[in-house]
Amino acid sequence: METKEKILELLTNRQGSYCSGEEIAGILSISRAAVWKAVKKLRSEGVLIDAVTNRGYSLTEETDFLSVRGIREYLRPELKKTEISILPIAASTNALLYERAGEGADEWTLLLAEEQSAGRGRNRRPFYSPKDTGVYMSLLLRPKDYMADQAVRITIMAAVAVCEAIEEISGKHTAIKWVNDIFIGKKKVCGILTEGAFSIENGRLDYAILGIGVNLYEPKEGFPKKIRSVAGAVFPKVRRETKVRLVSSILNRFYDLYTDPLSIDYLSRYRARSFVIGKRVRLISGGRSSEVYVRGIDDECRLVVEYPDGHKESCCSGEISLQMEF
Repeated sequence: METKEKILELLTNRQGSYCSGEEIAGILSISRAAVWKAVKKLRSEGVLIDAVTNRGYSLTEETDFLSVRGIREYLRPELKKTEISILPIAASTNALLYERAGEGADEWTLLLAEEQSAGRGRNRRPFYSPKDTGVYMSLLLRPKDYMADQAVRITIMAAVAVCEAIEEISGKHTAIKWVNDIFIGKKKVCGILTEGAFSIENGRLDYAILGIGVNLYEPKEGFPKKIRSVAGAVFPKVRRETKVRLVSSILNRFYDLYTDPLSIDYLSRYRARSFVIGKRVRLISGGRSSEVYVRGIDDECRLVVEYPDGHKESCCSGEISLQMEF
């Protein structure tokens, strides 16, 4: 653990009170100059630290950051030893974890970044991932006996876990736009991307990378003009210790669904939050755009739609995209 990380952990444990540079230096057996340099580095990375003469340093109330220790504190016992890595910036957490998966990383390995320079969503569309305002995480899974067409279950389970976690920390109602977008009101606050590697011999899933990006706070400069009409955030301003609570809650809830899917009716919880069932939407598939009526979501997680001529069809993930008309 680097000096700055040790200082951040110390200040986190004493949040709400001040700790002098001399005291920090004594606890960590370093010089006061080293303390000052580490604090300066933390501030440059966006950590809000107050410094008051004759009192010392303290994290401000508006500080919210990710830490391995903070996440583990809220995790259920089965996940306490999960391998967790946090990067200040990554091109794409999914891409990086995909490489680690190929090198033999264990299931439940978790990779997070404070910022993504090349975050992506479905169909390689960019996912806006600015510094400090979101939670960008990727989880490695090695499911047993999952065929290619069953991989969508992971996305469905994750959507339920994310919705329930957001509702837990915010008290706000969430809704799902099939198959992988989470909304609060008419604004998208989360996107989910599940990618995987399959065996050519038997068509089974060797491993999956579950990527989740949550817009937790509104960027100071606002969302880019291109996505401003649809992008939203869970909270308008920073709240202390929210990131670690959100990450741990998502993991805990997803663990329940993923490890025992037969005993937990995740599909009913997903359907209950769907805002497209019973509505007419614009369906784009195979280069063709059609207005359809959404009948429901079947037990294979497919969207059941009806065309104007009465023809019904079950659409699976990867074949279509939806454009909701509010």
